[in-house]
Amino acid sequence: MSKIRIQKVLAEAGVASRRAVEEMILEGRVEVNGQIVNRLPCFVDPDADRIRVDGQTVARPSARKTYILLNKPKGIVCAARDTRGRPRVYDLVPPLEGQTYCLGGLDVDSTGLVLLTNDGAMADRLSHPRYGVPRTYLVEVDGHIEGKTADRLTSGIFVDGRRSAAKRVRVLRRGDRRTLLEITLVESAGREVRPLLMRLGHKSRRLKRTAIGPVTDRGIKIGKFRLLNRSEIKALMTSGRGEKHDERM
Repeated sequence: MSKIRIQKVLAEAGVASRRAVEEMILEGRVEVNGQIVNRLPCFVDPDADRIRVDGQTVARPSARKTYILLNKPKGIVCAARDTRGRPRVYDLVPPLEGQTYCLGGLDVDSTGLVLLTNDGAMADRLSHPRYGVPRTYLVEVDGHIEGKTADRLTSGIFVDGRRSAAKRVRVLRRGDRRTLLEITLVESAGREVRPLLMRLGHKSRRLKRTAIGPVTDRGIKIGKFRLLNRSEIKALMTSGRGEKHDERM
């Protein structure tokens, strides 16, 4: 087997995301054939090389990659554990082999699409800002939003010292007391949409994610899920900007 990047191997083994693996390597926590690896790039043969992380041997993953698209209801948390005992997204889908990633976390009061998978490479692509995979939201907010407010969202706003900007904003319905917006972001998580709008003086009453990249919520009722097909998986792995998916990565 030709050698591939160690980040890909460890991500697929469920150790951590590729970005986190890079940090582990630079911290000297990864060994290949008994030698500490602390520089990148590093290519390995997962079928022949012995890889250890923090002294523990990493086995070549045998679990079949699974991709579940869930339309999250309100009141469900995206965390793996919840100290308050609230229902989790993991409780709404069949268990996956290996480490399961919940991609596109939403706060407990929001609804819409999240992706659960045991594919570390997919987790890295949808989580890392450099890829810029877009997310689209429907948001109902208090107040009458004019075009200049939408322009501020696309030009960028600082929230807690971090600049966030919408790729696209559409006003779908405007009233004296409420406005319905469609917002597409490429670098912010769903949990940041509400603070972003609040920074402009508009409280979000309802928030729903309707799309992750090219994949939409069409045909999936709230609380239901389905598996992604092969073409959708490929589309997600090549969406956004920056590096494209490569089997050698």
